[in-house]
Amino acid sequence: MIGILRTITFSEIRTFLQCKRFGQRSFSVRTAESALQWSESIIPSLDSHTYGKLLRRCIQQNELISTKAIHCDVVKRGICLDLFASNILLDAYVKSGFAKDALKLFDKMPERNNVSYVTISQGNACEDPVGLYIRLHREGHELNPHVFTSFLKWFVSVDKAEIGWWLHSPIVKLGFNSNAFVGASLINAYAVCGYIDSARSVFEGILSKDVVAWAGIVSCYVENGFFEDSLELLSRMGNDGFMPNNYTFASALKASIGLGAFDYAKSVHGRILKTCYELDPRVGIGLLQLYTQLGDMSDALKVFSEVPKNDVVPWSLMIARFGQNGFCNEAVDMFIRMRQAFVVPNEFTFTSILNACAIGKCYGLGRQLHGMVVKGGFDLDVYVSNALIDVYAKCEKMDTAVKLFAELSSRNEVSWNTIIVGFANLDEAEEALSLFREALRNNVSVTEVTCSSAIGVCASLASMELGAQVHGLAIKTNNAEKVAVSNSLIDMYAKCGDIKDAQSVFDEIETKDVPSWNALISGYSTHGLSRESLRIFDIMKDSDCKPNALTFLGVLSGCSNAGLIDEGVECFELMIRDHGIEPCLEHYTCMVRLLGRSGQLERAMKLIEGIPYQPSVMIWRAMLSASIGQNNVELARRSAEEILKINPMDEATYVLLSNMYAGAKQWANVASVRRSMKEKGVTKEPGLSWIEHQGDVHYFSVGRLSHHPDMKLINGMLEWLNIKAKRAGYVPDRKAVLHDMDDEEKDKRLWFHSERLALAFGLVRMPLSRNRILIIKNLRICSDCHSAMKVLSSIVQRDLVIRDMNRFHHFHAGVCSCGDYW
Repeated sequence: MIGILRTITFSEIRTFLQCKRFGQRSFSVRTAESALQWSESIIPSLDSHTYGKLLRRCIQQNELISTKAIHCDVVKRGICLDLFASNILLDAYVKSGFAKDALKLFDKMPERNNVSYVTISQGNACEDPVGLYIRLHREGHELNPHVFTSFLKWFVSVDKAEIGWWLHSPIVKLGFNSNAFVGASLINAYAVCGYIDSARSVFEGILSKDVVAWAGIVSCYVENGFFEDSLELLSRMGNDGFMPNNYTFASALKASIGLGAFDYAKSVHGRILKTCYELDPRVGIGLLQLYTQLGDMSDALKVFSEVPKNDVVPWSLMIARFGQNGFCNEAVDMFIRMRQAFVVPNEFTFTSILNACAIGKCYGLGRQLHGMVVKGGFDLDVYVSNALIDVYAKCEKMDTAVKLFAELSSRNEVSWNTIIVGFANLDEAEEALSLFREALRNNVSVTEVTCSSAIGVCASLASMELGAQVHGLAIKTNNAEKVAVSNSLIDMYAKCGDIKDAQSVFDEIETKDVPSWNALISGYSTHGLSRESLRIFDIMKDSDCKPNALTFLGVLSGCSNAGLIDEGVECFELMIRDHGIEPCLEHYTCMVRLLGRSGQLERAMKLIEGIPYQPSVMIWRAMLSASIGQNNVELARRSAEEILKINPMDEATYVLLSNMYAGAKQWANVASVRRSMKEKGVTKEPGLSWIEHQGDVHYFSVGRLSHHPDMKLINGMLEWLNIKAKRAGYVPDRKAVLHDMDDEEKDKRLWFHSERLALAFGLVRMPLSRNRILIIKNLRICSDCHSAMKVLSSIVQRDLVIRDMNRFHHFHAGVCSCGDYW
């Protein structure tokens, strides 16, 4: 060992550390030469101990390049460092992030001790932690608490916490199980694995428990969802004389939120203020979670103003919660403040702000954020990409959404769900189903969101066959029992005309939520079974679920469909008086329709005049329809004028006015209305009916069959049905033809209405074993078709179900479920 010839000052050491400039762009030859000349003069006086001091100085000042420079000089001089200095050099490499170099140095060390192994474990340099521990054991090094603690932490950090039980045995054999530091590390390993009982056993075995051990066991219970037990442990901790720290406070907040014990959480906040832990980042995040979970964003902002803001986590959390609570503008403002504070956003920040943009349909901001995402390289993150797709989908820019989806290399189930839901929300049902099939072909994991989305698409198409297949898939993938999927199934079966199956799904739900009740009530109302919807509503009121605005809308719609005035008025008043729900435009529309169709036009008009905001087109359209039905021309004209003030291009108003004049045979006024439509470019929506057969949907419009491959068969069936219907007493209602033509032409035109074409196709192609035929129509069924369907249901001896734009009509044995009130 070479001795020290003279004392080296720190100023000389700093000169030696100028070697770090070799790795910088501003490299100076003169500086390098002077540093080397200086090192030549003092190197003979350096030994392992001095090198160790130099390396420690590098570690303290985070001098990464200097560490390598010193090592290079040692190698060049052929100096053999002792074990003490070698461990310091190893530690320098580990802390500098040179894991591979650290492992090479470790392997070349002529001798090692447990400090060497602990040091290499702290840098995660070795890919085989178990092998390294076995190597340590075989070389006969001392196994002390520091070794066990370091290796246990290493196992947890590399997601191999389950190996902790393998170390538990030697820990017990060596008597370290009562050591607080080793015990805390074991508890953490067992907590990650979810082995609560093992963690508790370790905790109880610690002789001198410290606050770290208490914090560890409390966190173990909280992270594994045992919130009540964690709070009991916190109480016991206080009784044993330990003061809570930032970790235990954070755990207490999380447990309280998990239990919904918000008052208790607020009391924890009070104790946090007394102990001055509110400035701790971990505690601050817990408090932000508390108040944002409560929806109390004002108190959340007060907490946010006190927490340190140099970290991205509190910013991202506030942005996310503002967006989730519908405060999209506030989320954007928070993001702008974050950028002004020079805090760099991460993938979670971008995901959160993009979700807020999607909720608020902020297309312009979404595009700007897209640019920032690409510049920051976050477009490769699947979660950020999914959020971008959602923004474009919600803003109805499906071309861009599809392009991003196609470019996404690592799609997950959320990617597929987002693009499928995007098409479904825009009523692009065929595209949505096509993507759903493609997802299945790509073996994408089917989640409850996937099932709910696909079932919703089937409901919009009224495709019972496809809906039943998706139902089967939901059962196979264990998603059918999830309440969101069950609610979608109730809605699907109801919209496909099978209210019995909808009721069956509802009965099988163990824990019903408000949407479950709403879906069934709405289903019964749409089917005209209003008494049944009222019965379900009464049962709901006695349950734990409180009716909301959608519940009352379903009940009012049912009362309107059945003409239940007293029940409807009582429900409307109950909603305001007992439930504190302010009526929206849809509630007023139902009430106007209910009163107007029942002949109480003046009462309906008073209700409109009492609406605290401007009535919508739908309200005046309900009034217009009711006025025409009651032959009140004056109110009909006023209603039409109000509608055209709001929307001069409203084609339904022109059609209703034209029908009113045609019914009164005022052909001049009919011509005037139609001329006005032509001048303004308003076109009437053509009447369409469609029917599903073997997965294909067949569309029919009035009098048009030339395009259909079964044209001859359908014409033959129509002729046969016409003969049978007339023999059964069917008489055409020529008032339903709103054109000036002779009676024979009217009769022919009536018989070729689109729903009858669809029925003829169904009778031709569907086997007799299929007792139920479902037809969907985009307009309201006319009076003649309604009468014809009642007669035909007796002739063909099948249940005929027609869903028009307002409701379902179930025709069975000559009777309709609506009771001829529609």
